[in-house]
Amino acid sequence: MTSTFATVGVVGLGTMGAGIAECFARAGISVIGVEAGPEALARGRGHLEDSTGRALSKGRLTEDARREILGRVTLTTSLEDLADADLVIEAVPEVMDFKRAIFTDLDRICKPSAVLATNTSSLSVTAIAATTTRPGRVIGMHFFNPAPVMRLIEVIRTMVTDEGLAEEVADLARRLGKTPVTVGDRAGFVVNRLLLPYLNHAAVLLENGVAARDDIDTAMRLGAGLPMGPFALLDLIGLDTSYEVLGVLFQESRDRRHAPAPILRELITAGLLGRKAGGGFHGPSGAAGPAGRAGSAGSSGNAGSSGNARNAGDAAPSADEPSLKRVAVLGEGNDAFAARLAAEGLTVVPVEEAEAVVALSSVPVVELAPGLPYPERLVGLHLVGEGVAEVASTVLTDPRVARAVHGLVRAVGRVPVPCRDRAEFVVDALLYPYLNDAVRMYDSGYATREDIDVAMRLGCGYRQGPFETLDALGLETVRDGLRALYAEYREPFLAPAPLLEQLVAAGARSFRDLP
Repeated sequence: MTSTFATVGVVGLGTMGAGIAECFARAGISVIGVEAGPEALARGRGHLEDSTGRALSKGRLTEDARREILGRVTLTTSLEDLADADLVIEAVPEVMDFKRAIFTDLDRICKPSAVLATNTSSLSVTAIAATTTRPGRVIGMHFFNPAPVMRLIEVIRTMVTDEGLAEEVADLARRLGKTPVTVGDRAGFVVNRLLLPYLNHAAVLLENGVAARDDIDTAMRLGAGLPMGPFALLDLIGLDTSYEVLGVLFQESRDRRHAPAPILRELITAGLLGRKAGGGFHGPSGAAGPAGRAGSAGSSGNAGSSGNARNAGDAAPSADEPSLKRVAVLGEGNDAFAARLAAEGLTVVPVEEAEAVVALSSVPVVELAPGLPYPERLVGLHLVGEGVAEVASTVLTDPRVARAVHGLVRAVGRVPVPCRDRAEFVVDALLYPYLNDAVRMYDSGYATREDIDVAMRLGCGYRQGPFETLDALGLETVRDGLRALYAEYREPFLAPAPLLEQLVAAGARSFRDLP
């Protein structure tokens, strides 16, 4: 049976629910919006009026179009008014008991042919469907905030979803001008299942002192090309929301990668929930929050902990960075880098004469220290992308030398990211496990490579999806990086996914080589 979806109900008119209602009304579909009481209903009406009003002021809607959109939305405090709806979407807080209670009521009230959808971002759609007498007509329809703007909708099918229903709902998403991706019912679906472990891993690196908060944010924005650094994004999402999603992921997987980092619990307990609470990892207006006090070995001592959070694009030298005149350069590409330094007025000399020994490397450099006359002058340098250089200090590196190398890095037009001399440093230590998770997700069979790439591009604003990134970096490069991470940290999630190992062993250069 093909559904027409002429009338849609939306239960819960917070920012997300009101945005969902607006999406349907914009598409010419009649909407019945339901809230618990008059005050909540008034707030929901306010969300709709404010959102369409902003679109009007920006020239994206005419006055007539705005009036038509608002005219298509009927507001009520009674679920009983949804009796004739073709589709009802629940958009209440992410509490399973709340959702199950609402679906029990909707199952009783709505006509047998109606589709009941949940906007959950991470909870089990199957568990919600099980509370009804029509589990085959229950589906996930996960919008992204702000719903009128974000193009992605995750359509989540369960093992008992009626044949063809996911396709019908995907077609409906296209009617709304959205791009649907259809996935299986796993905690976090695609976007949150890949995004939240990455954010959590960043918090773990911070706790372990691998690098400081602002330096990690800088590395991922300028080095990996992401729209926001992980701590800025955690503050935007909300630390409590992130903690809850990680909890759902961990409950399903029991994977340490999904266990919330202790620093998240500490900040939440202190009431530092992110932007909505005036501060989280960052304080108000980007100032250093409590988490900004973490330092990194060999750093200037104030990297990421200054009262003013550093602008990641600011390459101005710090006042406490000593200058260098004589530098030795080791590693792959040393001749070209040495020539660049010479062009900036530095003298490239043998290691025994150098004030600093810079080792260009994508792996830890401490093993070079025993062969040097002055091991305290050794600093690793990993050039990432076009704008970042990770400055890795070994256990013996003199902090003054590391600070001086920061100035050297700025002289060649890059932003220094101080970090410890650990496997894969910062960018690759965060990027490779994320890519590994995407491979495992695809190999499990509940989402296609194309849908995973689309979901991460549209849901997170990434320039490339994970499989596009894997192909660009090279499968063997990522496989070897994951092996190095696993050798150092011995965490099972860092071991290369079997499919990745098999592709490299078979000589494949791209995921496009798969049949």
